[in-house]
Amino acid sequence: MEMAEETIVSLVPDDEGKQKFRKCDQISFYRRQTLGPNLQYRACLDTLVLTERGARVELEPDCGVRLILSLSASDETVRVQIDELQPIRTRYSVPDVLTKEPVGEPLRVAKETRDLVSLTWGEKQYQVRVWACPFRLEVLCGEEAMVTFNSRDKLHFDTLQDRPSAEPGQRQQDDSSLWQETWREFVDIKANGPSSVGADLCLHGYNHVYGLPEHADSLKLSDTRHGEPYRLYNLDVFAYDLHSRLGLYGSVPLVLAHKTNQSIGVFWLNTSETLVDVQYNPQETEEEGTPPMKRRRVPPQTDLRWLSESGLIDCMVLLGPSPSQVMSQYAQLTGYQALPPLFSLGYHQCRWNYEDEADVKAVDAGFDHHNIPYDVIWLDIEHTDGKRYFTWDPVCFPDPVSLQRHLEDRKRKLVVINDPHIKVDPDWSLYCEARDGGHFVKDREGQIYQGSCWPGDSNYLDFSSPATRAWYSQRFALERYSGSTSSLFVWNDMNEPSVFGGPEQTMPKDAMHHGGWEHRELHNLYGFHQHMATVQGLITRSGGLERPFALSRSFFAGSQRLGAVWTGDNVASWDYLKISIPMILSLSLAGISFCGADVGGFVKDPDPELLVRWYQAGALTPFFRGHAAMNTKRREPWLFGDQVTSAIRCVIQQRYLLLPYWYTLFHQAHTAGLPPLRPLWVEFPADQDTFTVDHQYMIGGALMACPVTEPGATEVKVLLPGSEVWYDIQSTKLFRGNRGLLPLPVTLDTVPVFQRGGTVVSRRTGCGSCTADLQKHPLSLTVALDSQGGAEGELYLDDGHSFRYRDRREFILRRFSLRSDRLICRCANPEGRYQSDDVVQSVTILGTRRRPANATLQQPGYQDVPVKFLFDEARHMLTLEDLNVGLGKDWDIKIL
Repeated sequence: MEMAEETIVSLVPDDEGKQKFRKCDQISFYRRQTLGPNLQYRACLDTLVLTERGARVELEPDCGVRLILSLSASDETVRVQIDELQPIRTRYSVPDVLTKEPVGEPLRVAKETRDLVSLTWGEKQYQVRVWACPFRLEVLCGEEAMVTFNSRDKLHFDTLQDRPSAEPGQRQQDDSSLWQETWREFVDIKANGPSSVGADLCLHGYNHVYGLPEHADSLKLSDTRHGEPYRLYNLDVFAYDLHSRLGLYGSVPLVLAHKTNQSIGVFWLNTSETLVDVQYNPQETEEEGTPPMKRRRVPPQTDLRWLSESGLIDCMVLLGPSPSQVMSQYAQLTGYQALPPLFSLGYHQCRWNYEDEADVKAVDAGFDHHNIPYDVIWLDIEHTDGKRYFTWDPVCFPDPVSLQRHLEDRKRKLVVINDPHIKVDPDWSLYCEARDGGHFVKDREGQIYQGSCWPGDSNYLDFSSPATRAWYSQRFALERYSGSTSSLFVWNDMNEPSVFGGPEQTMPKDAMHHGGWEHRELHNLYGFHQHMATVQGLITRSGGLERPFALSRSFFAGSQRLGAVWTGDNVASWDYLKISIPMILSLSLAGISFCGADVGGFVKDPDPELLVRWYQAGALTPFFRGHAAMNTKRREPWLFGDQVTSAIRCVIQQRYLLLPYWYTLFHQAHTAGLPPLRPLWVEFPADQDTFTVDHQYMIGGALMACPVTEPGATEVKVLLPGSEVWYDIQSTKLFRGNRGLLPLPVTLDTVPVFQRGGTVVSRRTGCGSCTADLQKHPLSLTVALDSQGGAEGELYLDDGHSFRYRDRREFILRRFSLRSDRLICRCANPEGRYQSDDVVQSVTILGTRRRPANATLQQPGYQDVPVKFLFDEARHMLTLEDLNVGLGKDWDIKIL
């Protein structure tokens, strides 16, 4: 496309482009660890001590300081922690990420020789084997090794030391990469000297690994031996390169490995800059061209190498063995996805920036005029008074309360941006309060650190301090945040943190935080902590009654507990649309379920076809927001002609009709750790054809989506996995799985979505103008029969906005099941106390091969009632009509 060849101009002042970001050979700790030499460690088995819930053993290197390894284990997680045996200073230990410390089981010695000791626990399904020399730690299931820690002797641990002082009359001899590192014009003073850590793990039997968001890359992680490692270092990367392992806005140091009969995970808990090398063995290209009979039968394995600039080694192996169990185990460690308020699952309209209150009201009215539902309109930085957050532009937004009331009358919300940098302005009371309260990050000299961002000269709030987080949270109180109402919600941006003109456009690593910790120790946690403080502020504002909504650009492991994230400053091109799918799937695998990409692309102007296709894809992702930069053309859905308006209206309306299903999926994420969006292999773990598919995906266990991401497409090829039957939800046509790629004709209006046989999907029969209107419309069920003529599914409902589901058990969870020509509705959780007035109006059964003689509704205490039905023989579809049966009641429909 001609548009794709246009130059992308950065919106950041004096932006020098991608050259401002370092490659791995410019990172001193990575060079030192990879170029070696590596110390070889020996496990001193005579120092082994079995503790109440684990074990400890000392590790001795060829030369240098001894380390102490702490081990804990259960049937879900094996945790390995390594620290110095006698450190001269305490090393940074990551706070706030784990919701609770994993509790290990008592260990016992299963086998002990001069060279090794085997420890087991519980029913002896798993064991950990520690080899003395060279030190190895194996995790085994039975006698089969799953994971080997330090399999290639890459264990690295820079012990802390005092800076050497020069003898009188001699110049101090410092290795510049140990105590001081210079890159471009930036000098990083390392007050504690070198402090990096690293380790390698061998994953036996695996040649498919995933995770490590956030990167604009394929779902399956690439082999890095001939290129850059995956970098986990939160950065503000405008219009990021595609198929790159450069760190982006957030980091989750989690890898999931999968093979046909087992899944495992590796979680590396470290918030300093981290790089990960991935090597598949044998390499995929090693035996290309070799006749099959002559190929070696080498068991596959994947070698991971983690390298972090500082901190401790804290590595957790998640034992699975199923994909859902790995995700549940990870959620037990770092927390479950927050249950979002229902409005936040609707459509969001955003732009940098809507000009004034009249502009906002005009856009709001435009949606109603064109019969397009939406729930939230957003304001970017220009809504403030001179980029001072918690303020309003007095000319463009003179009466923000009235504006919010205007939206609230239509049951809609407003979201405003709130970044971590505070404009240096001695005449601004909020700035003075933060300064005088000691809430800003300091520089290495102990003075308030000053950087630059949207307001110009800025100071940065130190969210690592609990006191600062509490102070910031209190700013969201209605009496403190002038112009705010209870229908105002928050967007945290630029919180990597972004510093214009800073090293790699972020904060210097030698800046100082609460507790005397350098920024290098906790860089990847900065945005997480702002997000946490924002969420706490919104919860406190409501007295703990209402669920918050807060979107954050930067994130870390555990951010799922707080709210939503998005994939940042993307570009209006087909390639960015295409890459958004594996990016969102990677986030979902790493627990961050409430995620999405800017619909239409943030930068540049999409053509009408691209815009429609992006709306179609975005409506099938958890977070659904259209957004655009200030130098792009306006792109409200009705500005491109009737055909485009109609196509966008249709997909947004379909999104709203499907919200009962989406909301049920978020309940599953909130309670079981299963993300709404799932790679195909999560649902079909034994089907190897699914292992590298990242252009189509499952929405829960019932729906499969394959968005169109190619211009001018007239056909897409869809993989229908498993031995299932599948139904095209538009045509209701039945297809059988496991028969290769299905060529599916598409038009501009086609959104390829299939329902899996054996499932039940709930929808509303109408959508109104926003999510608040949904309860005015009854429910419908779509029952897709499997090859045995059965199906089942669940529906979760609550009030959609409060914590009463948690505190008073005010929810309802119903299970639908069709077996032997009987559809039943039963309670799936008797603890639920929500009194629902919802009714099921109709049931559509796909895959019905015969016209029934009659259908009867049966309810306890009531007479049987005949059910009106329609049978479409050509489409094998039976529709039960005019049911109007209460959702909260038990009932059966017998089909004869």
